[in-house]
Amino acid sequence: MTISVSVQEISILVVDDLADNLQILANTLSKQGYQVRCAKSGLTALRGASTILPDLILLDIKMPDLDGYQVCQQLKANKQTCDIPVIFLSALDDVLDKVKAFEVGGVDFISKPIQVKEVLVRVKNQIALQLAKAEITELNQDLERRVYQRTIKLKTVVQKLRQEINERQRIQQQLIHDALHDSLTGLPNRALLTERIEFTIAHAKRNLDYRYGLLFIDLDRFKVINDSLGHLIGDQLLIAVSNLLLECVRENDLVARLGGDEFVILLDGIKSVKDATLIGERIQQRMRSPFELQSQNIFTSASIGIVFSSTEYSNPADLMRDADIAMYRAKDKGKARYTIFDQTMYDETLKLVELENNLRFALQRNELMMHYQPIISLDSNKLVGFEALIRWQHPERGSISPVEFIPIAEDTGLILEIGEWLLRESCQQLQTWRQQFASIPEIGSLKMSINLASQQLQEPEFISKLDQILED
Repeated sequence: MTISVSVQEISILVVDDLADNLQILANTLSKQGYQVRCAKSGLTALRGASTILPDLILLDIKMPDLDGYQVCQQLKANKQTCDIPVIFLSALDDVLDKVKAFEVGGVDFISKPIQVKEVLVRVKNQIALQLAKAEITELNQDLERRVYQRTIKLKTVVQKLRQEINERQRIQQQLIHDALHDSLTGLPNRALLTERIEFTIAHAKRNLDYRYGLLFIDLDRFKVINDSLGHLIGDQLLIAVSNLLLECVRENDLVARLGGDEFVILLDGIKSVKDATLIGERIQQRMRSPFELQSQNIFTSASIGIVFSSTEYSNPADLMRDADIAMYRAKDKGKARYTIFDQTMYDETLKLVELENNLRFALQRNELMMHYQPIISLDSNKLVGFEALIRWQHPERGSISPVEFIPIAEDTGLILEIGEWLLRESCQQLQTWRQQFASIPEIGSLKMSINLASQQLQEPEFISKLDQILED
């Protein structure tokens, strides 16, 4: 950027008490095209400089009212005129006079008698210097404007980046929260529960006086409510139960939802099993009252398994397993109650699991067999048929009663396969006897009584399978 100013635009104020000096300087400068004003005293010069600011002042030192030093000092003290450059004119040629001239704010010193060429050169140089300073000032101002504009842009960018960072942090925190919490109830989920149990077990191993407890809670008949009243009511019930459980525990306890209608409470820092059972009793008491959902009173109950801390536990899976076993024991006892886990429950569960595994192979290994109980008529005291009774001859345990394995077959669905085999085997045996004892007249009237499971009767293809067995 270059500031271009014509000579005609430059104003110079000449101050001297001698008219001859004024005339010489005014004529010389005017011929160069400068706009020249004259003042014969210091007071006149001060008034003139304040009224119309000149670009340069040529100031004589010796004057009657105020000398040049005083005039310059007052000019520099005035904010309006402080930046006007002053060139002193004087017949005083002493070094101290020149030093004083510069001390009060002068920018140059011209000795009298005046040399026109010297005056013009010094004026020209000073004007050039002022224009350069003005250009520098303008460049600085322009730079400041650009810096300000860039700063505003940077602030905008920084603010936008900060907003994006905050939004990403919010999303990240939300993702972490969602990964560790149940979307329906807002409770901690299995992942967060597992972390807390791991920490709790480790803490208990380091601090032998520390005790904790775990309650495994399963709602009774929730599937019936969910299927009959709809999933919306079911979800609202789960939320209501979540709030109820939170009201039954302390602030340092953890209530989590595993999924479906299963909840877990981790009791932190309890003194004895009684503290855990009190929580279980409190939950049972609260759940005796109905939940009011969409103007309906919904009743439900809970089966609760309780596990107390032990140094034998080293991972969350074992703790959860034992609480789950205790919960199912509570269901077996009639539901709506709590049961405290003991080792015998685990041993019995292992036996049931082993029995179930063996039962799955019993048909393939021909371990199942039929016994036929004769049916005698009380009126005629004659044989009228047989009742088919299934038995399991285990290779290691020997004969296993149907009381033991039929409930397992019903729970696992194996009853369908076993029931079909029983039907086919019994009918085949009756047909064999009819052929073997065809000479006996009553043989054709003998009947075979067979016990059926409810799952068989509910099977859509049961009738067609039965027809096929009878036809075969």
